[in-house]
Amino acid sequence: MLNYHHLRYFSAVAHEGNLTRAAEKLNLSQSALSTQIKALEARLGQALFDRVGRQLVLTEVGRIAIDHADRIFATGAELEATLAQTSTILPPFRVGALSTLSRNFQMQFLRPVLARGGYEVILRSGGPELLETLGALGLDVVLTTEPPQSGNAGGFTTHRIASQRVGLHGAAHRLHHKTLFDLLSNEPLILPMGAIRMGFDSLIARLGIKPEIVAEADDMAMVRLLAREDAGVALAPDVVLADEIASGRLATAPFDLELTETFYAITAPRNFPHPLLAELLG
Repeated sequence: MLNYHHLRYFSAVAHEGNLTRAAEKLNLSQSALSTQIKALEARLGQALFDRVGRQLVLTEVGRIAIDHADRIFATGAELEATLAQTSTILPPFRVGALSTLSRNFQMQFLRPVLARGGYEVILRSGGPELLETLGALGLDVVLTTEPPQSGNAGGFTTHRIASQRVGLHGAAHRLHHKTLFDLLSNEPLILPMGAIRMGFDSLIARLGIKPEIVAEADDMAMVRLLAREDAGVALAPDVVLADEIASGRLATAPFDLELTETFYAITAPRNFPHPLLAELLG
């Protein structure tokens, strides 16, 4: 394997352009330094310097090597600074999100990060495997509406970050009914799956209604698209259709379903958490 010390000696000679000055700087004898350079050349199988008079001039391979060496040392310095929490380089913020999670909600969560700038945001969508990646420190946070099951909760911290009212949303001509009973009895419905659906099933059972269900989707983005296409009245948290409601394209029925959806941020214990987490979750 490449020897870090060999690279350090090579870098000193390359930047000094003179073996004597580099040896003095490193507090080594010239012969010892020369031996280290030869060992690196032997490892790479290429000459790193041409001697021009008293100067050592980098060969083409030497120029390539010093470019890599400088970046390696910079990375090493950054590692030390990161662990000492004195780094000025901003690490990427790695966010996992349940694939069915509202894109509008994700944007609400990320908006403070995007507004301040300076951080690269890496987004990954998926399912239960996101928690495995979080546990392996491959993500900084996972956004979900489903907190970890008791068997998978060990080692994770669940932060409740928002709760959204769930309503019925659709084109205005579908929402003219005077009662919730009439609306649910006469309009086709677009329903999501999961906890919201279970709560809604309990509601219609209490009302004694068997509604017409035109579509079911496990992705809130699809629920949103179907509502925009006027396929029916959508059951969804307000945030899912916030843009369409604000523009007047869709409206919200004036009935309180007494249903909510809770949004969570899941984190794993770390000695060096991402600096944004305290701000976003505090």
